Amino acid sequence: MFKAYQIKWCLILAGIFAISTLFLRQSSPVSVPLWEYLDYTLRLTFYMTACWVIHAYFLLHKTTYLSNSARLIISNLIAILMVVSLNRFVSYLLPDNHFIDPPILLNSLRNILHAFFGGFIVSVICYSAFYSIHTNLALQTSKLENEILEQAHLRAQLLSLQQQISPHFLFNSLSTLNAIAPDQHTRSYIVQLAAVYRYVLNFNEHYLTPLKDELIFIKSYLYIMNERFDKALQVKIDISEHHLKMMIPPLSLQLLVENAIKHNMFTLQQPLHITIKTDGSPALIVENDHRPKKVLEANTGTGTGLKNISERYRLLGNTTISVSKENSKFCVSLPLLQK
Repeated sequence: MFKAYQIKWCLILAGIFAISTLFLRQSSPVSVPLWEYLDYTLRLTFYMTACWVIHAYFLLHKTTYLSNSARLIISNLIAILMVVSLNRFVSYLLPDNHFIDPPILLNSLRNILHAFFGGFIVSVICYSAFYSIHTNLALQTSKLENEILEQAHLRAQLLSLQQQISPHFLFNSLSTLNAIAPDQHTRSYIVQLAAVYRYVLNFNEHYLTPLKDELIFIKSYLYIMNERFDKALQVKIDISEHHLKMMIPPLSLQLLVENAIKHNMFTLQQPLHITIKTDGSPALIVENDHRPKKVLEANTGTGTGLKNISERYRLLGNTTISVSKENSKFCVSLPLLQK
């Protein structure tokens, strides 16, 4: 709370305001005890802190039922009433101070306006200062998150490039190989492999991709994996039609399937089951059998893939992925995003 509410700036502002108002009081006696200076500064700091916290609460906690104008008015009204009330309460409790006017009896319109004008000045100063600091920090945070997102995207691009051996040359070579392949089975494999590389080459241009496109890609990827593992790899896809136009970070689904294959033991007698489905959250859920290999392959990674997906989600939609392990199942839930 101390960091979010920027209390340090409130204390700095209160100190500046206290010193400036002391210098403006030309009638103040020179031989005033030191404790009265401290008393005046502490009282003013107390009033301004109360105002500051009220304004911070309304600016930090957005409400759907209040417009910005209504929030501004309510925040200032509450702050003014708080300052007037605290001033009267503290003034009755503590001894007189040369710098503090005696509490005003609210028995006339002039006295009421005088009291509320003082509260209004303190409230407006606090609101303006906190709003300026809050807006500036929000702008800096937005710029920083954009930079982090760009870096995450560049890292994903680099990873993709590291996994490709002259991808454009390879893609063109696959097209040529498809033309000279002797049988249909070989040509089908080459077509699916080319589709995988085409998608990988294109994904670098986008932060998000439609789930429909990601599923087309994963089916080509699974065709290749099934040629390698045969019936030892069994994948079930159950995607609701109205979720197909929603978005996910590109290659995130492929990464989850690849992780399941790399990290788990499976054979023809004990195949690896992977389920890809959606729910009403809406979210894309990838669930697989959890039978970890005793000795992992050297290139399986250490969880950086999931961390990368999680960071991309946080920056793109301020959402988080869900990872769970229970009943010999490993499950990852990826939120589906709107365009």
